[in-house]
Amino acid sequence: MPHRPAQRIGPLALTRTLAWLRLCAIAGQSVAVLVCAWWMQLDIPLLPLLLGIGLLAVFSVFAAWRLRQPWPLREWETIGHIAADTLVLGYLLYFTGGASNPFITLLLVPIALSAAALSVRAILAVSALAGVAYLILLYWHVPLPMPMHGEVHGGFSLHVAGMGVNFVISALLLGFFINRLAHALRMQQLEVQRVRERALRDEGILAIATQAAGAAHELNTPLSTMRTLLPELRREHAGDALLTEDLALLEGQVDRCRTILREMVAFGKAQLSQEPERLSVKQFIHGCLERFQLLRPEAELTLVLDEATAQTVLRTPPGLRHALLNLLNNAADASASRDSHVVLLQVARDAGWLQLRIRDHGPGFGAGGEPLSLGHSQKQTGLGIGLALAEATAERLNGTLTAGNTEQGAEVCLRLPLAVIAE
Repeated sequence: MPHRPAQRIGPLALTRTLAWLRLCAIAGQSVAVLVCAWWMQLDIPLLPLLLGIGLLAVFSVFAAWRLRQPWPLREWETIGHIAADTLVLGYLLYFTGGASNPFITLLLVPIALSAAALSVRAILAVSALAGVAYLILLYWHVPLPMPMHGEVHGGFSLHVAGMGVNFVISALLLGFFINRLAHALRMQQLEVQRVRERALRDEGILAIATQAAGAAHELNTPLSTMRTLLPELRREHAGDALLTEDLALLEGQVDRCRTILREMVAFGKAQLSQEPERLSVKQFIHGCLERFQLLRPEAELTLVLDEATAQTVLRTPPGLRHALLNLLNNAADASASRDSHVVLLQVARDAGWLQLRIRDHGPGFGAGGEPLSLGHSQKQTGLGIGLALAEATAERLNGTLTAGNTEQGAEVCLRLPLAVIAE
C-alpha cells in the first residue's frame, strides 16, 4: 500500500474554531480594557482600544456570515482571518506597552492552532505574521502607564500579575480549542474509515453483480431446454399422478427462474436510465407483498399501513423493491428457523422520513445487534448479501438501515428521506 501523508483537519474546522476564539477574545479584551481604565485607573487610550475591539467585532460578524455560505473555504481565507486577528491584537498591544505587555505571547496561539490544521506553507505564513508583529511592537509602541494608586506596588508587580493572568488564559484557550480540533480530526478519520468500508463493500457487490450477469447469460440456455422438456415428460407420464405433480412444481420453478432473469435485465436497464417508477406507497408495498407471497407462500405476513402514508406518492428508485424483498425474505428465514412463519411489516411516516420496519420471530442478531458484513450469513444456506445489498440501497438514497433485537426476535428498520423518494 502506498504511503499516505498524515491527515490534517483542514481550514474549515480551524476557521470555525477561530470564530469561537474571536468571540472569547472580544469579551476578554473588553473586560481587560475596562478593568485597567476604571478599576486600576491606568491612563490608557480608552477610545482607540475600544475602536480596535469594535473592528474585531465587525470582522467577527463577517466571519460568521462567511461560514454560512455554501462555497468551500480555502486555506488562504483562513490565513486572512488569522491575519485580521493578529492585526487587531497587535493594534491593541501597540497602545498597551507593545512587546513589554505580558499578553504578547497570545501571538503564539494562532501558530499553535494552525499547526494542527494547515499546510506547512500556511504555518510559515502565520508564523511570519506573528514574527513581524512582534518585531514592530518591540520597537514601536506606547509605553504602558503605571497605576495611579498604591494597590499595586511598582511596574514589576503589575507585569508579574499580567503574566499570571496571561498564563491562565493561554492554558485555557489552547487546552479547549486544541481539544476541539482533535475531536474534529477524530470525526474526520471515522468518516474516512466509513467511506473506505463502503467502497470495499460496493466493490464486493460489483463483483457479485458481474458474476451474476455472467451466470444469468449462461443459465438462460439450460432453463430454455428444461422448459421445453418438462411438458413432454408430463405428457409421457400422465398416468403417474405423483410424478406429474412434481413435474408441474418443477416447471413452475423453471418459469420462476426465467422471470427472475428477465427482471434482472429489466432492473439493469432501469438503473442505466435512472428513471424512477411513480407509485403510491400502497401500490408499491402491495406489489412487493404479492411477489413475496409467491416466493414464500408459507409466510404469515402482517401489514401495518395507515391511510395517510398509503397515499404518499413515491418516485420508486431501482433497487428499493429488491431491498425490501431481501429484508422480508430474511425475516421469513429467521422465523422458520424457530418453526414459525410470522413476519410483520410496519410502514409509517416519521416527520420527513418513510420508515419500514420488518420484524420476525427468529433467534435475533448477535451480541452487536448489527447486520453482518458482505459474504457472511447466520443461515446455513445464506450467501450473506441480502442485508448488504439493502444497506447499500439505503445509503445510496441517503437513508439508513438499522438492526436490533426484540422480545420475539429481530427487527430491521429501513428509513428513507421523503425528500429523495417522494413526489
